[in-house]
Amino acid sequence: MARNSHRLLVPFVAGLAAGAVAVAVSLIVKEISGGLILPEIASQALFSITPGEFESQAVENFGPLAKYSAFIGSIIANIIAFGIIAIFLNKIFARLKRRGYLLEALLSSLLSYIIFIVIAVILVTLVQSRSGIQVVPLSVIVLSLIPTQLAFGFVLSSFFHGRAKRKTLDVSEPSPDKSIDTKDVRYTRGAFLRILAASAVALPIIFLGVDKLLSRQNETQELPSTTPNLLPRTGPRPRGFEDPNLAPLLASEITPTYLFYRIDINPIIPQVDSKSWNLTIKGLVEKPLTINYDQIRSMPSVQEYVTLECISNKIGGDLISTALWKGVRLSQLLEKAVIKPNVKYVVFRCADGYDVGIPIEKSQMEGAILAYDMNYAPLTAKHGFPVRAIVPGLYGMMNPKWLTEIELVDTVYQGYWQRLGWSNIAQDNTGSSILIPGQAPARQRFRTLDETADTSYGGKVPIAGIAFAGTRGISKVEVSTDGGTTWKTAQIKDPLSKYTWVLWTAGYIPPNQENYKIVVRATDKSGKTQTTDMNPPFPNGASGFHTITA
Repeated sequence: MARNSHRLLVPFVAGLAAGAVAVAVSLIVKEISGGLILPEIASQALFSITPGEFESQAVENFGPLAKYSAFIGSIIANIIAFGIIAIFLNKIFARLKRRGYLLEALLSSLLSYIIFIVIAVILVTLVQSRSGIQVVPLSVIVLSLIPTQLAFGFVLSSFFHGRAKRKTLDVSEPSPDKSIDTKDVRYTRGAFLRILAASAVALPIIFLGVDKLLSRQNETQELPSTTPNLLPRTGPRPRGFEDPNLAPLLASEITPTYLFYRIDINPIIPQVDSKSWNLTIKGLVEKPLTINYDQIRSMPSVQEYVTLECISNKIGGDLISTALWKGVRLSQLLEKAVIKPNVKYVVFRCADGYDVGIPIEKSQMEGAILAYDMNYAPLTAKHGFPVRAIVPGLYGMMNPKWLTEIELVDTVYQGYWQRLGWSNIAQDNTGSSILIPGQAPARQRFRTLDETADTSYGGKVPIAGIAFAGTRGISKVEVSTDGGTTWKTAQIKDPLSKYTWVLWTAGYIPPNQENYKIVVRATDKSGKTQTTDMNPPFPNGASGFHTITA
């Protein structure tokens, strides 16, 4: 039993090491040529088969880390698959009468190549059937797997080629059972040293490669030290916000780009070259258009403040941010293409395969734009460079990034998330959050909010936060410090635009009160107060009152 385990373990470990080299090569190839690698496709497949309720929980709790974890897990699974393949290759080579390093290397490469082509086809088919996105052409997969599988085959063969010759059976010795396998396969020290050296080279490459891929969100213009003062202020603070402890809240009324939330379908941020980028407008239009990056930037532009909120945002959650966007009106572009009268939906398609549709009426709103700047700088890669859609009043999933195509259709269109069960209406629910006091996750969108409190106001702790109702706007915010028994109307700061959140403040925590429960509720300008019903984000967005207890 021990010998059989040894015969499985040794080639398995060798396969892991060779697999690590193969994955390292795939990361190098991706860095040079772009495109998708197998772990990316695997992680997309995982999320495409995950029910919406579970996906929502993952996004709620982990944000982008959910997809990062899936990607890293796929890399580990990829390496383990190589280890399993090595076990079968070891058995095959043990039965070959003629062996040599080149033959074993080519056979190892060919067998693993066939296996991973089959896996890739299954994964791509699964993603396309479940989510509808076109992951990558099969021809690209066929070509991209060649260098990785050759690396695996040649590294693994260097280990197998280090085996000692088979011990032959001495015919003079009695053998009670002629069927017993008498091959005694041993591996030389040099074989182990070669595989150890391969691992020592591959693992740092994998670590650095994955780290680079997952940290591309830290572009220079997103670093705190380079963030401009987005809200130059003159004169006194707004009424009710005089307390110095509220200064950080006011300072980040526009979310700095490096703090702006990010949720999308990609474990790795797409890198789009603006020089070769084009946007195509097609479908039910009289004059189909194709425009490039320089052309869209040369068109008459508009700037507007818009708050975006992810439909997966929980009560008091941090998947909400506000930015100043600059771009061209979507209606202006569609007007150039001349819309036909029977159009119902405008469909956006993106460089990463994502797609979503909005009603034609939403595309004609004054605030609907195709943005290329964010907070006085070009869009960063993680926020949709070179161009993304901004459609006020609809949850973030209806504001797609990395746009490449717009198609006008005469039917109601179900996009990527809608095919997985999320709402196709996706209008922002009315909501409010308490940022001071407490530790609501939404505080993460406001820099310096946790700095030492200013005691110039007698050490009193203010009550303040945000409220948002999409394009409906906020008319009133009420706060209770006794769990909802009595309510006080909060002071609301004028919003930056009719598309943004509002900041509110409601005095201070009552003095000499050991236990208190603060509750907030908002009323939109249509007169509707947010519901008390606590509902999870899936499928229509979260609802309920935000409450903190201390």
